[in-house]
Amino acid sequence: MVVKFELEKLDLHCISIELGRAEIEETLSADQISKLKAALLKAGLELTDDRKTILIEKIKTVILEMINNFDEPLKTNFSNYLSKKLNLDYTYLANVFSDTQGSTIENFVIINKIRRVKELICNQELTLTQISWKLHYSSVAHLSTQFKKVTGVTPSHFKYTECNSLQLS
Repeated sequence: MVVKFELEKLDLHCISIELGRAEIEETLSADQISKLKAALLKAGLELTDDRKTILIEKIKTVILEMINNFDEPLKTNFSNYLSKKLNLDYTYLANVFSDTQGSTIENFVIINKIRRVKELICNQELTLTQISWKLHYSSVAHLSTQFKKVTGVTPSHFKYTECNSLQLS
């Protein structure tokens, strides 16, 4: 809504707006780009025109949508899912991501899956088995091993120490 409002203030006509992307009818002048960048910055947003940066944001968006919203099991492996969603070769995506982020797509996925596991553990609405299924782990053991590797504690230990201290504050 903020992006649409700022575009309208500059008398630009929006064709479509979706998360992380806006398409307009006009070709922007340097002055319009400058004004739009300034307006978006004031709203806590950023106008990105570098193709690699845009691609990285798309990769992250697809991953975070999958982790946060995708309850059904994947019908394909993750690399194929990402390639199909972005219509680009996974090797290319992985190389661009690693070159610009200094980390792999796999590491980004793991860190964000563990972040989501923490949230779901503290919500106490799902069992660890349900969480492992929801986040596409092959087993509870795999989730637990990865959780301990990333956090240094088991999911059970996290639940009884971190979640309880969060609820007390």
